[in-house]
Amino acid sequence: MRDAVIQGFIALASQVGLNFDFLTSPFEVRMWLDGMATTLVLVALTIPLSLAGGVALAAALTSGRPWLSGPARAYVELTRNTPTLVQLMFTVLVVNMLISKALGGAQNNPFGAFFWLVSVVGLHVAAFHAEALRGGIEAVPAATVEAARGLGFSRLEVLRVVELPLALRTALPAIVNNLVNLVKLTTIGYAVAVNEITYASLMIWTQRDNVVELMIVLLLFFSLINLAVARLGAWIERRLAVPGFGQ
Repeated sequence: MRDAVIQGFIALASQVGLNFDFLTSPFEVRMWLDGMATTLVLVALTIPLSLAGGVALAAALTSGRPWLSGPARAYVELTRNTPTLVQLMFTVLVVNMLISKALGGAQNNPFGAFFWLVSVVGLHVAAFHAEALRGGIEAVPAATVEAARGLGFSRLEVLRVVELPLALRTALPAIVNNLVNLVKLTTIGYAVAVNEITYASLMIWTQRDNVVELMIVLLLFFSLINLAVARLGAWIERRLAVPGFGQ
């Protein structure tokens, strides 16, 4: 039954000039599905990493302590002003090589291309989250902060209990936009041979010359993921809305 459905789909697609013959190859189908699964895992790992990194950087940027805000600002500027692909290639070809050398060889290095892809993409987007949250924190009314301090809250408690919850409401649209961009950035994994969906599709179309067909699938695949991210973000925004604040 399954083979009949696949053959029917291939025949139907061929009538409009689309070549999906690779679906008859178990090896290529498995590689393609593994690529989709890897992309979903990348998204699942990089989103929380980017959010945690963004909160930490925003806290440092607004700490008022130069020894914290200075390095955080330098990191944000360096990250925002250099291409993500260049950052990934630098970490894989330079940082990873230095780690391997320090550990006595690549065989002793626990970090692979997948680890660096997650780290670079997650921490790259964290810099953009940090700027969005910084703006949100600075938009919190001074009277609100002073009231919290008057109740005896420490600087960290003010940040955690008052500023960050309110800043999140202001920064959420920008953060969701950053997460949409994060999903798209996972495609740079092809440059270091991480078998995400773009790399898997590339391996298939170099053998079958069906670039158009697989590009259509890639567009639909990422559109669906980002539609889900955007809809979830809009739902959270409605849930967290405070009447009269940030409107």
